[in-house]
Amino acid sequence: MRSVVQAELSIEKETQVSVEPQENIKRSLIKTISWRVVGTLATVIISYLITGTLALAFSIGGIELISKMVLYFFHERAWNNIKWGK
Repeated sequence: MRSVVQAELSIEKETQVSVEPQENIKRSLIKTISWRVVGTLATVIISYLITGTLALAFSIGGIELISKMVLYFFHERAWNNIKWGK
């Protein structure tokens, strides 16, 4: 009897459809900011190593921070609407 119940539970588990909630805008925004901080630090360091000028490195990093943050946010929101791979 126990194996029959286990088999039924196993079949039931396999046939259930997983419905995961979409990522909300606040979470996407926080992920965007945290990732860009990491990426921008790398950009500033690389820019400084290439140019030797700290002010120029931070200018490049600042432009990169804003532009890529906006692009990433909209990229995340677009992918959140694509069902492929979910």
